[in-house]
Amino acid sequence: MTYTLAIGERAYSSWSLRGWLAFAAFGLDVETVSLSMSTPEFYDGLGAFAPARSVPALRIDRVGVTWDTLAIAETLVERHPDIAFWPGDSGDRALARAMAAAMHSGFAPLRAACPMDLRAACAGFVPDAAVRADLDRIEALWSAARSRRCAARGPWLFGAYSVADVFFAPVATRILSYGIDVGAGARAYVAAHLAHPAFLDWRAAALVEPRILPTAPPDLAPRP
Repeated sequence: MTYTLAIGERAYSSWSLRGWLAFAAFGLDVETVSLSMSTPEFYDGLGAFAPARSVPALRIDRVGVTWDTLAIAETLVERHPDIAFWPGDSGDRALARAMAAAMHSGFAPLRAACPMDLRAACAGFVPDAAVRADLDRIEALWSAARSRRCAARGPWLFGAYSVADVFFAPVATRILSYGIDVGAGARAYVAAHLAHPAFLDWRAAALVEPRILPTAPPDLAPRP
């Protein structure tokens, strides 16, 4: 079988990162088609993935097209029952699905204030009340997952890497890029993401892409 995934710029498209990690982090091969977001050519390139109108979009040979990261993940769960995309314990699995869905549909203030940018970091960012509330909620969710008995089995939310971790990977990059203060447990979880081999491969590819977009507010100073 052949999987072909349409993605946006790797440095900036958090949803593309999630879609790709659903393959790479679990050892599945996928061909990628890179499209430049917010350009006239973007929708022309998506023509091969109709009726999708956003990235990531997945084309499966002899099957068809699906899009939206949750839909892509659940399609892979269905097609590869031998791979542990979700935790094995039913209680852990229910919480993991709820957390992925919460990230999928929420935390708009954090998304708006801190666009993902794997090319740059800044100093001087001060979260407003809405962003701080999002961060506090995310830390609480991470702590709730890590406090379960499975936490002793590995650095991830439910011990082994799962789709829940896929969905929070771009949050880890935001915490680092914007120098956001979080607790020790959250810092360790962020560090695990940033050292993950699949993420490192994605970031290496992001750094050599030609298109550079401004993301951080101009009043913030750049830092290494």
